[in-house]
Formats: sequence, structure tokens, C-alpha cells
Amino acid sequence: MSDHSTDTSKEESQANSHQRRLKGEFVRGVSGFRHSIGDADFPAEPNRYHLFVAFNCPWCHRATLARNVLGLQYAVSLDVAFPSRTDETDPVAPNLWEFNPSRVSTLTGAALPECTTETATGKSYRLAKEIYAAEGSSEGSVPILFDKKTQRIVNNESAEIIRMLNTHAKALGSNIQEDARWNLYPASLESDIEKLNDKIYSNINNGAYKAGFSSDQAVYATAFRNYFDTLAELESLLASDQRPFLTGDRFTEADLRLYPTLFRHDPVYYLRMKLNAAKILDYPHLWRWLCRVYALPGVEQSNSLDHCKQGYFGRSWNNVVPLGPIHPMTYPEAYGHPELA
Repeated sequence: MSDHSTDTSKEESQANSHQRRLKGEFVRGVSGFRHSIGDADFPAEPNRYHLFVAFNCPWCHRATLARNVLGLQYAVSLDVAFPSRTDETDPVAPNLWEFNPSRVSTLTGAALPECTTETATGKSYRLAKEIYAAEGSSEGSVPILFDKKTQRIVNNESAEIIRMLNTHAKALGSNIQEDARWNLYPASLESDIEKLNDKIYSNINNGAYKAGFSSDQAVYATAFRNYFDTLAELESLLASDQRPFLTGDRFTEADLRLYPTLFRHDPVYYLRMKLNAAKILDYPHLWRWLCRVYALPGVEQSNSLDHCKQGYFGRSWNNVVPLGPIHPMTYPEAYGHPELA
């Protein structure tokens, strides 16, 4: 997708990005692989596709959520990188995603059981960057949707990955019957979902990074205000008619895209991203929404807060990972208690 046709619900405008970065603004780059399942080269078939993810990454969390709630755990295979990227001692380079299940977490003092080797290419690559290099690309991000049959990268834009998993869930081999499976993007709600997606991406998903990783005080302050103003709007939306999900009675793509950020807010972003105006626990309707989504089949298994804490705080200057919060309860155990709000 060119810079001139940016969809602000899925990616950030790249206009004047170099100058903006020089001034201290965090500007997210654009994903380069934009094929789709359903294209002539990438038919929808069970056991053909693979996801490379890191659990600490909220964009990857979107993909693992979609995989799980759509019943694709056994039809779309998965490899999980270690949540802290490589450091200056790595023989290739620092700041790279690594598939290395033997690495030890400073938080737990042990290897993280969810981490895997790379299993889709037949080459046992250690680095995500090597998967891209095999196609002549210099990218290195996750998630990656990969075609095991053609050994090609299909897509590395999370918003598009979740949409295509939903569209082709049956053909991909979902183990949930169609009448019992969530449709994340029903035609009757497309307009409502797109409006929510645009606001949630700009102010919440990417907004958290604008606040946490910008080095300009004014940019941070704007992102901070936008983030909490939007939380207040979403709280009012849920409260207006006691709806269980953002668009009403159905769990949709809008809920799925909001969840990874709010899942991280209290135990990680409140401190790491300097988003300390309030916790989600302070918004009773959003808290109960968060607990409601956490309780959906497959959602809890889609991620790990140990990975999130290790990944975010492991990148801080001293690599020390905070142990809290522990009041009123430890996380993620708190997400099983909607009555806390």
C-alpha cells in the first residue's frame, strides 16, 4: 500500500516521517507484504499456513486471538519468539526477534515454555529477519503469515491477517461449526466496526506507543490525552445500554483489536508507557468488558503476561522487570474477577 492511500485504521501516515522522528515522535512503519489468503497463489486450505509471532507484541496478539477464537489452533501452526529481542552480544545484530526456547527470562529465572524454535521453513532459522531475507526483504517484524507450501510470506500486516482468517475460517479448517463461530466482521456492522477501528488504532493501539516511545513532551502529552479521552468514550459507549461488546451483543473485530492494549494496560502500559492517569480497573464497564473477553474460549491461551512484562521492561535501561501489580489482585488472575471494578 502506498503512502498516498493509507488506511488510518490499520497503519500510520508516513508523511514527513523522517522529520517527525528527528523531532522525537514515534512513527510506526508500514508492512511490506500484503498478499491475501484467497489470492490465486494462496488458496484457503487447512494446515497450509503458519504464524510467526511474539507474545509480548500487541499486533501479534491480534493474530493469535483471531486464530484461537475462530477455532484455527490446529489448522494454522504457530511459532513463538522470545519476548526480548537480541542484544549487542548477538553475532548478527541487536534488536532482532529470535526463535530460541532456551533463553532465560529475567522475570521467571527460567525458559518461557511457550517459546519455540522456527518450524515452518525447514531451515530452522533462528531470526525472523532470516525469513524475510530468504525473500530478499530487509524487514524483520512480526507477525508473519507464512505459506508452508510455497515457502513464501503471505502478509505481515496484522489488521489484514485477522480479516483474512475470519473470512476463510471454514476453508482453513476451523474446528468450530459455522453457526457457533464468531463472525468478526459481519456485513450489518461494518460501518460501526470501521469507525471504532479507526479511533482505537489511532488513539489506543498506536497511541500507547506514541505516548511511551516518543521523546518529545508535547507529542507524549497529546497521545496521553487522546488515549484517556478515548477510554472515557468507550466506557460511556458500553455504559449507554449495558452492551456486552463494543457494537452490541456480538464480539467483533473492534473488540479483538482493542483487547491486546487493554490487556497490557494495568500491568505494563500504566508504568512502561507512562499512561498513569488511570487503570482499566478504574473504568467499571471497560473492566467488565475486559474480563468478559478474557473469559471467551481460547482468549486466555492466546497470550502470556510473563512475555509482555519481559518484552517491555526487558528493553528498559536496566532490564529489571517489575513484580506488580499485586493489589487488589495479581494479574492476569484479576481478569477472572469482573466484580473488582
